[in-house]
Amino acid sequence: MERVAVEKKVLNENDRVAAELRQRFAEENTLVFNFISSPGSGKTLFLERTLEALPQDTRVAVLTGDVQTDNDARRLARVGFPVQQITTAGACHLDARMINKALAAWAGQRFDLLLIENVGNLVCPTSYDLGEERKIVLLSVTEGEDKPLKYPGAFFKSKVMILNKVDLLPYVPFDMQTARDNARRINPNIEIFETSCTSGNGLPEWNAWLRLQLALNQKEVSAHA
Repeated sequence: MERVAVEKKVLNENDRVAAELRQRFAEENTLVFNFISSPGSGKTLFLERTLEALPQDTRVAVLTGDVQTDNDARRLARVGFPVQQITTAGACHLDARMINKALAAWAGQRFDLLLIENVGNLVCPTSYDLGEERKIVLLSVTEGEDKPLKYPGAFFKSKVMILNKVDLLPYVPFDMQTARDNARRINPNIEIFETSCTSGNGLPEWNAWLRLQLALNQKEVSAHA
């Protein structure tokens, strides 16, 4: 019983900080996406390809979370945009306080887009609001089609699913239609992109969608100006 009470207290505090972040992002016109997946889904390479496709004058920043090491941050920083690593020292998720603390290093800077790479885990990150506009879940074809059914929270709370590593379909027993159907059983409105960071399949469609979201966000900002 005490453990439940403590967990509720932690989540309530997280929600309070997340609400403050969401208000801040709205005031600064920053579009925020929180990427979640299991380890090995190709999240970091997917973000690399996403950053590479953005114009160099795009005001974008990346926060990447990991239990140990800053390997992912160093990889992403090579593209040329501001990147910070959040090392959780054992925690299986990022929380709103970690995001708030990391953003302090960019005080005075404003971004059109903030990409958050969460810790590789389909359970813990689902419970923690980071003030994001969207959660985006990655599922690679090297995993099972039943992942959406096994981890429904991640797919229910995500507005977008990236079905990644489709170049490997000839070599793995993965049924794309079953994966799509399972995801839509959990979340009928989830948008799905099928991508390969090796062959480039699906990346133009994803990048076009991302540019559209940025344009819509700026249009909405202009309408309220």
